[in-house]
Amino acid sequence: MPSGDSRVALFAAIRRDAKAGLSNRALQRKNGVGYRTVAAALESAWPKRPKRPPKRGSRLDRYRDVIDGWLREDLDAPRKQRHTAKRIFERLLDEHDAAGVVSYGMVRDYATRRRQIRVGAGREPAKTFIPQTHRPGREAEVDFGEVVVRLRGELVTCTLFSLRLSYSGKAVHRISASAGQEAFFEGHAHALRVLGGVPTGKIRYDNLKAAVASVIGFSRQRVEADRWTAFRSHYGIEAFYCQPGITGAHEKGGVEGDIGWFRRNHLVPIPEADSIDELNAMVDAWDLADEQRRIATRAHTIGEHFATEQPLLAPLPVEAFETGRWFTPRVDRFAQVTVRMNKYSVPAHYVGRQLRVLLHASELVVYDGQAAVARHERLMTKGGVRLDLDHYLEVLFRKPGALPGATALEQARKAAMFTPIHDEWWAAACKTHGDADGTRALIEVLLLHRHLPDQHVVAGLAAALQAGGYTADVVTLEARKARDTAVDADRDGDEAASVNIPGGIASLTERRLRKPLPVDTRPLPTVDQYDQLLRRTSRAQD
Repeated sequence: MPSGDSRVALFAAIRRDAKAGLSNRALQRKNGVGYRTVAAALESAWPKRPKRPPKRGSRLDRYRDVIDGWLREDLDAPRKQRHTAKRIFERLLDEHDAAGVVSYGMVRDYATRRRQIRVGAGREPAKTFIPQTHRPGREAEVDFGEVVVRLRGELVTCTLFSLRLSYSGKAVHRISASAGQEAFFEGHAHALRVLGGVPTGKIRYDNLKAAVASVIGFSRQRVEADRWTAFRSHYGIEAFYCQPGITGAHEKGGVEGDIGWFRRNHLVPIPEADSIDELNAMVDAWDLADEQRRIATRAHTIGEHFATEQPLLAPLPVEAFETGRWFTPRVDRFAQVTVRMNKYSVPAHYVGRQLRVLLHASELVVYDGQAAVARHERLMTKGGVRLDLDHYLEVLFRKPGALPGATALEQARKAAMFTPIHDEWWAAACKTHGDADGTRALIEVLLLHRHLPDQHVVAGLAAALQAGGYTADVVTLEARKARDTAVDADRDGDEAASVNIPGGIASLTERRLRKPLPVDTRPLPTVDQYDQLLRRTSRAQD
């Protein structure tokens, strides 16, 4: 059947040809239609709408009156003792032999549509929403959402923070390992820094545990967490708390929709990264690119609206607010500290000491006084352990037999910090010197990572394997050669040479021929001053 526009054009053509004197049969032949279409076109220039086919019956039809009766009885029942879709379905099966006739989905859809029974009886008002106009620089909305990312090849669930300005729609996002207070504060600090100011009106929140300690009755009054109160005071934020539960979701519908839009458009397919910092660099780039899009039917882009809104934001405070949380755990005998039911390693010589730990949203830093002695990526689950092999090297040098089964070694392998080249050189060293001495030689090589970049140490191991050198001294020399070669290549602008792995023994003569040393313009040394001392000594003896 032709579409509406094509039927209008067809009727116009038929009426035009009829005015030219064509007969009905000629009109049918010319336009390829039947006599009924010609008659309809000559009767009216506007085609009539086709009749809708009769509505198909449903297997639920025989039970509609029964369900409506149950729903009308619910008008006088307590709120918590009314029929749910599941209960209606169960009663149909038990009392009306509806097994195999209707499905739960059919009952659920019909019960949802028949909610108008309560509205028609005046027991429940129909939901009506009032359009809102937001003034620039005044309001914003904040919320958390869950996202799945691939971190170092493993699927993990992270938290997405979003702060969205209500006028321009400009949103700033941040991915973190948790949805705790640290992530809540860091998300705010990052977003306000990117926006370059603070909204002068209210920022809308739901009842996040990071901000709200308890809800007072059914009102909008809240007992806030102490640190959140201090944070708000520092930035000059005025909070507006939405109604609890799903009934208050529409009060910050802008950020609710923004999180869903961001997840669908930027996290499909699932992004891959080696760290959360790398993920957040990608998020920052996406936020910047989103300024070029238009929201719904707006005439201007998000960036154009934000350019109008940004100068109206209140200025940021001069001093920064510490968003992390401090802990003072004691180091146990396994050289680990326990923070939020997770364990993290520290250098072994701190066993028994009490250290300070600063917990961030995605990172944990351990301090001895003012010096940072350990740094870890925050664990995302409770009961986990994160160990750094470097923290145990001094102890392992005294106990080399503990290295093969060490948990820290296994984690280093998974993180690609302990490479197959390490394993190959270790096996060759143990074969040459014995297990204990070969393992100690490996530990001396691992200590090189504290002073040389990882890629140069790996290059040194590869060169030592090729030359048959299974001592730490050979690896050290080859690693330094790799470092010097990379430095020379960078200095000469030869980027390709920086990734070559040198082999063999370095030759100073060959190096001078490849790159001559600069001319020495200093004067030749002289011993005249020493001759003067000799003359003074001889006179004193006379």
